[in-house]
Amino acid sequence: MRNHYTSALAFVVASAVIAAPLLLRAQAPPAAAADAGPLDVAAIDRWMTELSNWNRWGKDDERGTVNLMTDETRKRALATVKEGVTVSLSRDADPVKSADNGNPLGLSMVATAADPDPFAMETLTITFHGSAYTHMDALSHMYYKGRTYNGVAKERVVSKAGADVLTVTAFKRGFVGRGVLMDIPRLKGVPYLEPRTAITPADLDAWEKQAGLKVGSGDIVFFRTGRWARRAKVGAWDIGAESAGLHPSVARWLKARDVAIVGWDGHGEVMPSVVKGVDFPMHQLLLIAMGTPLFDNCDLEGLAEAAGSRKRWTFLLTASPLAVPHGTGSPLNPIAVF
Repeated sequence: MRNHYTSALAFVVASAVIAAPLLLRAQAPPAAAADAGPLDVAAIDRWMTELSNWNRWGKDDERGTVNLMTDETRKRALATVKEGVTVSLSRDADPVKSADNGNPLGLSMVATAADPDPFAMETLTITFHGSAYTHMDALSHMYYKGRTYNGVAKERVVSKAGADVLTVTAFKRGFVGRGVLMDIPRLKGVPYLEPRTAITPADLDAWEKQAGLKVGSGDIVFFRTGRWARRAKVGAWDIGAESAGLHPSVARWLKARDVAIVGWDGHGEVMPSVVKGVDFPMHQLLLIAMGTPLFDNCDLEGLAEAAGSRKRWTFLLTASPLAVPHGTGSPLNPIAVF
C-alpha cells in the first residue's frame, strides 16, 4: 500500500518489477486448477497472460469486462427486484484523519447564512483513491511493465493532465446489473475476518452452495470481509499493512465465470501480500490483464443485513461514476435493490 495509497500521483500504481512485455490474450485455464509453482513474480506474470482479455473486444476497447453487461443481463437483473427496497453500499465520506484515512474530506463553505444570497454552497476536496472512500477504479488506474489494460502504454496516463484513454468516462452510462454478495464471514460463522486472512476459490464454491446461487456472466460481485464491522469494534487500523482479502487464485475463478465488475469492503488484497515481490496482485490481474473495473471500500454491512434477513444474496445493482474527462476513477454510491 505504500506507493498506491500515499503517492501524490494517486491515479497510477507502479509495479516494483520491470520485465518483458505482457503477451496478448490466451485461453484461461479452469478456475479450479491449482498452480503448481510458488506464488511469486513469475507465477503472476504467467497468470497475467493466461487470464488476459487483451483484444477480446478489439484493440481499441476501453470497457473491458463491462462488455459482458448486455441488454439481456440488465433485463434479467431488473427481474430480481421483488420489494423495491434499496440499500446504499457507500461509506459516508470521512472528514476525520485516521489510520485508514490519510486524506480526510475537505469541506469549505463558500456561501453561508451570513451572506446576502439565499444559497448555501461549498467546495469539496477529496483524494478518493485510497482506503477511506467508496470509489471506482477505472482501467487507467494501474499499469504494469509499462502497460495498462489492452496494452495501452503508461505514458498515455502518467501525466499531470490525467489519462487519455481507458478513463472513467467510458462508463458514463453507468452500471445496471445483477449484484451478488459473497459474505465470507457469514460462511465461516464469524462477524468479520481477521487481517491476513486469504479468501480462496474453495471459499467461493462453499458460499455458492450455502447461499444457493451461481455467479455468472455479467454479474457484479461483492466480497465482504467485515472490514467495517471490525473497525467499529476495534477502531481504525492501517489496512495497507494488514488486511483480509482475496487470494490471487480467485482471479482464475472470476475469469471462468466472466464476472463484469468486482467490489469489496477494502482494497481486496491480502496484506501483507501473499505473493513475494508483488504488492497488489488482484489489482494487477483484474484491472490490467482482465480489464475488470473495481469498486473499492464499499460498506457492505447494511447489504449483508438486508440479504441475510431475506436469505437472498442476489439483487439489482446500479451505480454511476462522475463523468470526469481524463479521470482514472470516481467516487461512487452503488445502490442495491431487493
